[in-house]
Amino acid sequence: MIVYNVTINIDSEVEAEWLRWMKSVHIPDVMATNCFENTGMLKMMYEQEAQGITYAIQYTAKSIQMIEQYQKEFATALQADHSARYKDKFVAFRTLLEEV
Repeated sequence: MIVYNVTINIDSEVEAEWLRWMKSVHIPDVMATNCFENTGMLKMMYEQEAQGITYAIQYTAKSIQMIEQYQKEFATALQADHSARYKDKFVAFRTLLEEV
């Protein structure tokens, strides 16, 4: 099992609207690609600085090939949609994790 982890620090001024949009639009759109088996969202409990709120969205895939398919066919458009909607209101980074 491979976990595609997206860590996002979102501006607290747009956090509530962003969270609604992520849960009702973006995450369902990612899952509709059929590249992932499951998803989950975590919120960092203790922020070190008062500069936004940090979330980790995790998508699980059966194989690295499914992640590669997602990145090749879907990621660019989905990320562009997020970036346009929340321009200058977030910082994100992505990691791949392997279950051991």
